[in-house]
Amino acid sequence: MDEIVIRPAAAADAEAIAAQWSALVAYHKALDPDLPSEAADGKQRYARLLVQRMDDPYTRAFVAESSGRLIGYVLGMIVDLVPDIFAQEPCGFVADIYVEADYRRRGVGRALVKAVLDWFQEKGVPYFDWHVATANTEGIAFWRALGGRDMMLRMRARVEDARDRLTLSDR
Repeated sequence: MDEIVIRPAAAADAEAIAAQWSALVAYHKALDPDLPSEAADGKQRYARLLVQRMDDPYTRAFVAESSGRLIGYVLGMIVDLVPDIFAQEPCGFVADIYVEADYRRRGVGRALVKAVLDWFQEKGVPYFDWHVATANTEGIAFWRALGGRDMMLRMRARVEDARDRLTLSDR
């Protein structure tokens, strides 16, 4: 296996990262059709946003390369996820992580997460959050292996279906 290099993302990586983001969206959509689809210009918009955030002190992207080819990326940011009625505490947030299928289960994801965690630690961030689709059993196992635990469960129902069930239960 070729050496895997983890490094900060550069503007020149934006198109390749956006292509992987597109694959990530398709992967999730295949897992659960209720997850969002990519917009017609989603890939281009993602690349543009990524380049715009490269100088943002609260955002970092890291890439994994093998033989000069991008094989994965992680996007992390420092955010405050709670409304201001709660005590404010900065939190790291892993917005996206993707590793090409041929490189999964080889430690690439862990190396990407380590890079973003090192950055969070350098910034004094005490903890980090992320979202993982409930149908993504491999992703859930990955995050649990790193000490992740369930905190909240985001749920969804179709308005019409829920209204029908309310009507039935009112009888």
